[in-house]
Amino acid sequence: MAEYQTIDAGGQKIAVRKDLRVPMRDGVELAADAYEGTDDKPRPALVALSPYGKELQALALTTPPQRRPSPMWDGCIEAGDIARIVKEEYVHVIGDLRGSGHSGGEHIGNYNAGGVSLGEDAYDFIEWVAEQPWCDGNVGMVGISYFGSMQVLAAAERPPHLKAIFVSGGHYDFYETTYHGGVMWFMPRAAREGRGGDSGWAFTDRVKSRMVEKYPPEELKALVAKRLEDPDVAAWPNLVHVLNYPTNHEAWFDIVMNELDGDWYEERNPITLAPNIDIPVWLQLDQGRGWTLDGTIELFDALKGPKKLDIGPYPPMQSRPFIEEHDKMFRWYDYWIKGIDNGVMDEPAVSVFVEGSREVVTAAAWPPKEIGYTPLYLRPRHKLSAEPELMGTEHAAPDGFYQAPLTVTDQVQIISWSTDTFEEPVEMIGTGAAHIFAEIDQPDTNFILRLWDTAPNGKRQLITTGYLKASHRELDGRTTEGNPYHPHTRAIPVEPGKIEEYVVRLYPFANTFRQGHRLTVELSNGEPLADEHNSLLPPDAFHLPVGRPVTHKIYRDAHHPSRLVLPFTRGSSPAG
Repeated sequence: MAEYQTIDAGGQKIAVRKDLRVPMRDGVELAADAYEGTDDKPRPALVALSPYGKELQALALTTPPQRRPSPMWDGCIEAGDIARIVKEEYVHVIGDLRGSGHSGGEHIGNYNAGGVSLGEDAYDFIEWVAEQPWCDGNVGMVGISYFGSMQVLAAAERPPHLKAIFVSGGHYDFYETTYHGGVMWFMPRAAREGRGGDSGWAFTDRVKSRMVEKYPPEELKALVAKRLEDPDVAAWPNLVHVLNYPTNHEAWFDIVMNELDGDWYEERNPITLAPNIDIPVWLQLDQGRGWTLDGTIELFDALKGPKKLDIGPYPPMQSRPFIEEHDKMFRWYDYWIKGIDNGVMDEPAVSVFVEGSREVVTAAAWPPKEIGYTPLYLRPRHKLSAEPELMGTEHAAPDGFYQAPLTVTDQVQIISWSTDTFEEPVEMIGTGAAHIFAEIDQPDTNFILRLWDTAPNGKRQLITTGYLKASHRELDGRTTEGNPYHPHTRAIPVEPGKIEEYVVRLYPFANTFRQGHRLTVELSNGEPLADEHNSLLPPDAFHLPVGRPVTHKIYRDAHHPSRLVLPFTRGSSPAG
């Protein structure tokens, strides 16, 4: 039975309805807490849904916000600033998804629970909230990351009382969330299991693997054996453990077992549901999380109703407990839920913070300025130049690096190329591409690129990244100049010793290289676990290293024009 209590939060009295039971259409009940003002009057509600546990979210009332790299930063306290939401005259309703926390039912796979779409559960949850005497019938949603993705899934179901959503830091294309360019990313493991700065899901014994449910034991055993033939997987102890004991890591097991894009991910892709959404949507994300920014822009373009795209400044990780962006959120909801004409819809739909110049650019669409894709060529002596190399391979001999597996070394080999210092500011906004002509002596490797803005004093900031597993080099029909797409639906082994062109997608970014600065691009097949960027991410936010020794030859001559293709805005040029 629900418990009603009053608490003091920094001098503010808050009424809490603890352990509400919210019925779903199949009889399963979800658990929820509701926070509101102490005067007995109905208010609009902001709903937050995730598997991270409503009790963890309550720490927003007692834990000062932490920024990375604080050891107290916990990536799962994401439901929003409870006290602020109550102060702004909303009811904050925080619920545990099916199969997690104190809720009933089973949770099978991601964005799916016991055969029930999580969007369907969100519909039932929102409509129940709207009918309560403490709610005035108007509902929005709140929360970052998983909570943000749940907002899109809910909106696609069109619950009548959901008036608008405000999504900060969501993740959408779930394949691109877990395999960057086909390279496995470990962050989803942390979110599920509670590693590297995340408490993880509020674990119950009712969370199950979709793969275990789908395949008979002997067939699944054969599939696991095949997956372990990948030397990258076989060389990583945690993955060997996951694959042999799937019931201990059910969601992570499903991700590891599905290394190619396809139906398994598509049914969990909120972007495919976006055309069903007709309520107002505000999408917000900070730079430095390019893989998620890519999906955010794709979602924005697919939405049909009133919409906003708000790209904020670096660094990539917001505070936990999550408190940022609330000013914008309340403007949005005050307009769409409370009917206050505050002018928010008179402002441009797209707002982009440009690093370097630290200016905000606004427009009606992304990218917010007219751009022209312009190449910067890899040249001898680690130079980047607007002019292509004229010498052939026999004179412009390739660069190269050898990477031993991390089982025998802790050194990640990185090769780099840099422009001369820019003589005047140079602005770039958009996606990009790297065309790398390379020869490797193995059937596969990773290509990991990181672009930096390097200041005269040597201080640098990451601008964007790109990832491509060599066997995923195939491009699809969406590809245009500076904007490559890979289907990731099959792996094509590389013929050792053959020179191939690899086109790596560089995630969206916005940066002005100031006078005296340089652009530096780094290439490796792994990544350092600690540097000026990675220290801002949770410890597990790295990619699966290559499990075999690989020699890479990088050709950049007249016959093999390795280059970056970058989105220079009108008036900017490589020469500065």
